[in-house]
Amino acid sequence: MQTSERLMRLSPSETLAMSQKSSELKAQGIDVINLSVGEPDFNTPEHIKEAAKKAIDENYSRYSPVPGYPALRNAIVAKLKNENGLDYTAAQISCANGAKQSVCNTIMALVNPGDEVIIPAPYWVSYPEMAKLADGVPVTIPAGIEQDFKITPAQLEAAITPKTKLLILCSPSNPTGSVYSREELAGLASVLAKHPQVYVIADEIYEHINYIGKHESIAQFPEIRDRVVIVNGVSKAYAMTGWRIGFIAGPEWIVKAVNKLQGQYTSGPCSVSQKAAEAAYTGTQAPVEEMRQAFQRRRDLIVKLAKEVPGFEVNMPEGAFYLFPKCSSYFGKTDGERTIAGAADLAMYLLEVGHVACVGGAAFGAPECIRMSYATSDENIIEAMRRIKEALAKLH
Repeated sequence: MQTSERLMRLSPSETLAMSQKSSELKAQGIDVINLSVGEPDFNTPEHIKEAAKKAIDENYSRYSPVPGYPALRNAIVAKLKNENGLDYTAAQISCANGAKQSVCNTIMALVNPGDEVIIPAPYWVSYPEMAKLADGVPVTIPAGIEQDFKITPAQLEAAITPKTKLLILCSPSNPTGSVYSREELAGLASVLAKHPQVYVIADEIYEHINYIGKHESIAQFPEIRDRVVIVNGVSKAYAMTGWRIGFIAGPEWIVKAVNKLQGQYTSGPCSVSQKAAEAAYTGTQAPVEEMRQAFQRRRDLIVKLAKEVPGFEVNMPEGAFYLFPKCSSYFGKTDGERTIAGAADLAMYLLEVGHVACVGGAAFGAPECIRMSYATSDENIIEAMRRIKEALAKLH
């Protein structure tokens, strides 16, 4: 019983694996606080749910066009213009079953076997796997906590070869919460301008969960604009992870290629979800700001508490809802029964001894860190950090 070589090259998702393990412990009656999943703990805003109910009543139950309904694509065009100052047409937008599919669609549409895909590390777990799925070669650029987990123009320049096809840039970042400023993006854009064969996927799914003011997109620079594909969606900003609506905005020839691909393997995304997403983009944005403020309060809380944990090195995330502390000072330590070999061991130790689920950093290309999601209540954050501190105190 042999699966395809393509499948054998893929690693399973570490975040989903930790979430599964924490669910198993919960099923045994153990009180586990789950900081492993990147999902807002808020409910979808009421006006968006109402739009979905209305769509059902109005029989939006048939196939939609592959790239999504024109009304949704026009709403996205308006959003990009109003919020980002970027000009697109509906023909330059393609909607998919979540931003995850949007990223994968773009990689599959652009990457040939042997093409190199530059991925700054720490990275979201799925980027290298998607590159492998397209028979591409992931090339990582390490950016440690000392540089706020952001790559420099010099690092990017050094990583580009004649085989480079794509750069995947995530800002605000999963797993680190780092946000690239306009100046930092301008530096990267000036490097990319010299290499016309290199395209950019700008994953901006955490755009609205930003604690430093205005979101900046690398698509704003005219010298590379025709090589940038923006990926975004409704899941994080509007607490709509399960609705599965993402989109790309980019050059029309890439959008057409993605539509051709999607037309063969999923067709258009869920019709009712599209009408809900349209309401998200065209309706009040007040809930987005309320959630952002709650996330900022939690960010301040978890950073303060994490800084009180001996041996944790912590930076100040500027967006998203993750903390990515460096915890390598615990590697090699023991509680008498088990020895912590690395971040995966530490995450397992915190789950089994502290009953807090985090994710080891190796899956994100940063084996000296662990990822904690603070998309949970203040009470959970306080209790989780107390448990973590207590469990780590047993290691020597």
